[in-house]
Amino acid sequence: MGDFDFLVGAWDVANRRLRERHVGSDDWDEFAGVSEARSFFDGAGSFDEMRCPSRGFSGSTVRLLDPATGLWSIYWMNSRRGVLELPPVVGRFTDGVGTFHADDSDEGRPVRCRFIWSAITPASCRWEQAFSTDGERTWETNWIMEFARRG
Repeated sequence: MGDFDFLVGAWDVANRRLRERHVGSDDWDEFAGVSEARSFFDGAGSFDEMRCPSRGFSGSTVRLLDPATGLWSIYWMNSRRGVLELPPVVGRFTDGVGTFHADDSDEGRPVRCRFIWSAITPASCRWEQAFSTDGERTWETNWIMEFARRG
């Protein structure tokens, strides 16, 4: 419990997102966001909302810990689609790095999805998303968020 307590509070978020996935692109769209996070269930739950005014959307994440397995399930939703995205990515923290996976689809293509939380300090942290289309032999990182604590 409490694995995501580092995220509680307000953050400036520097986003880098690939403009095109699955084509070997290195053309990144960069934009700012502001995130506010809190925990619940005595640290066994976490919620945040990230607002990206220059892109006209907000996104939210709900994270829940299964106390029986020690695994976190992470669910994403955004203001453009208005639905809870499924499946969640599932995983845990080991040695200060959180790694989470799911079988999903992207643009109609089956993918293995991976989230990594790393470089966690009291003032900063990093999140990245990557997809694999070849059974985890290779990964294409397609979204990176660098968090800097506000105030």
